[in-house]
This record gives sequence, C-alpha cells and structure tokens, in this order.
Amino acid sequence: MMWDGIALFSGAPVRRSADGVLGAAGVPVPQPPRRAKVGLALGGGAARGWSHIGAIEVLQEAGIPIDVVAGCSIGAAVGACHAAGKLGELRDFALSLTKRRVMGLLDFHISGSGLIAGERLRRLLERDLGSARIEDLPLIFAAVATELGTGHEIWLTRGGLVEAVRASYALPGIFDPVKIAGRWLMDGALVNPVPVTAARALGADVVLCVNLNGDMRVRGTVIQSHGAEGADAVMEAAAEAAVAMPEEPRRWPLIGGRRQKPKPRPEAGAPSGIASVMVDAFNITQDRISRSRLAGDPPDVMINPKLAQMGLFEFHRAEECIELGRQATRRLLPEIHEMISAAVAPV
Repeated sequence: MMWDGIALFSGAPVRRSADGVLGAAGVPVPQPPRRAKVGLALGGGAARGWSHIGAIEVLQEAGIPIDVVAGCSIGAAVGACHAAGKLGELRDFALSLTKRRVMGLLDFHISGSGLIAGERLRRLLERDLGSARIEDLPLIFAAVATELGTGHEIWLTRGGLVEAVRASYALPGIFDPVKIAGRWLMDGALVNPVPVTAARALGADVVLCVNLNGDMRVRGTVIQSHGAEGADAVMEAAAEAAVAMPEEPRRWPLIGGRRQKPKPRPEAGAPSGIASVMVDAFNITQDRISRSRLAGDPPDVMINPKLAQMGLFEFHRAEECIELGRQATRRLLPEIHEMISAAVAPV
C-alpha cells in the first residue's frame, strides 16, 4: 500500500493512504464533511453586467462563499474586481456614471482595428487593480477570451489581471484586440457567453451562473421555404399605399439646379440604423450561443435578472441594473442553499 503523507488526528500520529485516513491501529478514521466549492460563472452582456454586482452582494450577505469565478466580457471585469477585493470601488464607479461621463471614457480612433482604443478604460482598471496577477488572487479566477483567427476559446488563468480583463471584453469592431503571450484575443462572448464549463473545470462542485440574456425576447426558430411566394400581394399593397399617399410638396433649390427628389419613406419594420443592427445582431448571437452551451453543460442554479428593457450600452443605469441583479439572486437563495448543502461530501 502506498502512503502519501502523515497527518495528526486526536493527538495521535495518523497516516493517510489512497483509501483515506487510517488511525494508529490501521482502522479507517471518519473525516468531517468537506464544504462544497462554489463556482460563479458571470456572463457577458455589456452594461447589463452591472447586475453581477448585485448578485455577488446578495451571495455575500447570505454567507455563501465563492471559491471559483469564471467571467466573460463584463463578467470578467466584475469578477476580477470581486476576486481582488475591489467590488465596492467598482460599485461606486458604476453609480457615478452619467451619459456624458460614459462618452468621456471612450477614446475613439480610426487607425486601429476597433472604434475605441480602450486606453482610458485600461487606466481606470489599473487604478483599482494595479499590477495584480491572477495566480496571486485569494480565489481561483479565469477570464474567457476568443483567439482572433482560430476562434479558440482561451481561459486566462495566470498573468496580469488587467490585460486578461481587457482581452475578455474586446468586442470586435468596438475595441482593439489585445495581445497576450503571442495571441491576439477578443471578446469571450463569441464562444462562451456564460462560462459554466470553465467554472466547473476549475474545481467548483456547485456552479451558479448569472445569465444576462436569460430575459431577452430573442427566441429564434427556423422558418422553412421562405422566398418570393406572396411577393405579388406585397407589391400590390405597396402600390395601393402609394396611390393613397398625398403628393409631397415640390421643393425647389434656392440657387438653380435640378429639383430635389423627396426622400423615400422608411419601410415598416426596417432596420433603423447601424447601431440598432449591431445591437440586435449581438443579442441574437449571444442568445443562440448561450442556449447551446448551457444545454450541453447546465449550471446547478441559473440566475436570470430581468434585463429585457436594459440597453447594451446604457451604462448610466447602474443603480437599476444592480438592483435587478439583487432581486433575481434573492429569489433563488433557498434553492442555492439547498444545492450547496446537497453537494457536501466526505473527504
């Protein structure tokens, strides 16, 4: 029999084998139950991520320890601040945001691979997180990112905390990708919007997740055989509407030139602009990927704040968002306690 160490039990020397702890007479000694390790998977969702703050606060107030945090995008930012003991500072910052201050934090540029350089946000992170390294945090932490080009899902579990967070929230087209260890990384929401898999793989016995898209109204399906059939009826209706529409008043230029043509009226239900299209595309992508990943590896408890009316970039609504996170978590506290108690097992 192979012995892997010596321990002390009730003042007498005790040996530990692969089968457990044995007393001086070689009789197995009962061990106290081990507390289940609790993992928290914090999903992506831009400004909706302020609700993560409320969820963590309620868990702390309820005495529920968090041993593992896996975060994606805004979830990585909030999770990193919690792991570094800076959640209070992040909360104060979020509550101080106004529309004007949010715009002041965005350093737009046209020479990079994104609209925003992200240097102002990086300086804010460095102010609170400094030079902290992931491996030195008091709990296990991972920021999920996506490798540019290959699409690999990257778990950042060591190295600089600030750079890991920046890589995890580098939304393509908005923020420049971040280079870490020779890899160009971008937003982890592209591959794993709610990183339950990462939290479980990092040692969590019970995984709680905060899904920022669980209350969205996007629930796609498949529409088969959609094509030109019925197009004639649509054209006829459009023609009738055109006949009923009063003629636009004539507009003549002040200084010569040709007559200006009236601007076409937008089609009902048509996209209202590039920002609207981007937001809808992001919502659809996150919803589809989240549902697929969560179906394959569901959490033990899923927290779904009611965020359907919260815009992706409404960072100035932090107070409301934090409260929605608190409400959603508070409702599930009995289930969370029950799940953790059931997961306790002997050493």
